[in-house]
Amino acid sequence: MFNTPAHAAKTYQVGTDAAYAPFESQNEKKEIVGFDIDILKAVAAKTGLQVKFINTPWEGIFASLNNGDRDIIISAVTITPERKQSMDFSEPYFEAKQLIAVGQNSKVVKLADLKSKKIGVQTGTTGDEAAQKLLGKTNPNIKRFESAPLALQELQNGGVDAVIADNGVVVNYITNNSKAKLKTIDDASFAKEYYGIAVKKGNKALLDQLNKGIAAIKADGTYDKIYKHYFGK
Repeated sequence: MFNTPAHAAKTYQVGTDAAYAPFESQNEKKEIVGFDIDILKAVAAKTGLQVKFINTPWEGIFASLNNGDRDIIISAVTITPERKQSMDFSEPYFEAKQLIAVGQNSKVVKLADLKSKKIGVQTGTTGDEAAQKLLGKTNPNIKRFESAPLALQELQNGGVDAVIADNGVVVNYITNNSKAKLKTIDDASFAKEYYGIAVKKGNKALLDQLNKGIAAIKADGTYDKIYKHYFGK
């Protein structure tokens, strides 16, 4: 029987909601794969961190960080002032924005056109917030789903008139589901968003390591290589 050395490196438990391709999803072998996964693996390789990815539903993902079940969250998490109050974020590693998806024959050309429409969103996301700003928090025309792809499937099936979600996910879905006959609409009111890696409030040591790793993979071309693989130029 082997003795574990006293200085064995801690394995950090990483929460990710693996239903958000191309950022995180499960392949046929049930392995968690995607842009976020490759980014954090590269960061870990640069800094000597040991990481283990755990599929964690979005609705409970931030609670899992605060209660100590997860040490790190990487799951296309937009850095917002509200979220900064309850967790700490790394430097941004991805720039995103919201996109509207509608059927190819839809007359919708801007966000304001959705005022009387049924909008599909993923619960608790910035897309959900955008729909709430437009329609009001309790409006029954906001249809919430566990994941953005589920909302997009509902759009494809005619159950909602539009979906508001992050551009990377919307474009990925439409590219891979050409039979869905969907198109995207960019609205000038959507601000740029930045994804960050989240850690528990006050965990400065871990945050410093993550930031060091992000800087290193941006400096040596690793980041660009991963980005190009998932998003082209």
